[in-house]
Amino acid sequence: MSAPARRSVLITGASAGIGEAFARAYARRGWDLILTARRRERLEALADVLTPSGVKAHVVPADLGADDGADRLLAALRSQGLSPDGLVNNAGYSRTSGFLASEWADHDAMIRVMLTAPVKLAHGLAPAMVERGYGRIVNVASLAGTMPATGGDTLYGPIKSFLIKASQGLHLELRDRGVHVTALCPGYTYSEFHDVNGSREEVSAAYPRWMWMTAEAVVEAGIEGVEANRPRVIPGLANRLLSGLAQHLPNGMALRMVGGHARRLKRL
Repeated sequence: MSAPARRSVLITGASAGIGEAFARAYARRGWDLILTARRRERLEALADVLTPSGVKAHVVPADLGADDGADRLLAALRSQGLSPDGLVNNAGYSRTSGFLASEWADHDAMIRVMLTAPVKLAHGLAPAMVERGYGRIVNVASLAGTMPATGGDTLYGPIKSFLIKASQGLHLELRDRGVHVTALCPGYTYSEFHDVNGSREEVSAAYPRWMWMTAEAVVEAGIEGVEANRPRVIPGLANRLLSGLAQHLPNGMALRMVGGHARRLKRL
């Protein structure tokens, strides 16, 4: 009798932050890893750290912001005979310079990375999961997706809101077919995210420590949620309270609340 095949998971944006934390968490659970991001050297360094634990780590660099980035990644997986049992759509970033102050090409790339790629990867990989009767899809959204959009970071919240809704729809479609789909909606998380978008100093000064979570805690909540087949997970009591408050306030009050958030971060 042959041993059961090991599970494998594709993690986008795996080179740092929440993506790296997902890689480490799944490695601890004995899953093989398919790591993708733009920075090959960061992926290879992470693979070198994790493979001594007995897992296999495949490094498949990809630029999901390119016109055909998601298609090229799916083609690379097929060419290497990789058909993951899990998918963590984590790649993403924000642009805090304002909608009009940014070139359209920058917005276009952001939409491809954070909206088009997650949907296309799920569409490309979920059929094999359904055929096997097993699959796990985590779409890393954001607390921002449950609240009114923030000026200055104009597209980030709406993109994440779309991802939450798309995850809920896919959850309903696949929940009885062995494939679990969860939208993970973290709030402020210690990672490279704010360093990349240049807001580290502002957010650190604007919000107290109790509003922040570690990437490891966020990831554990996400994995627990997708295993339980919950359509949406908001990790952290403070984040759940903020989300609930925003959804129950009148629209004008909620908009003023996030407008104050933008002013604290000097985006308006």
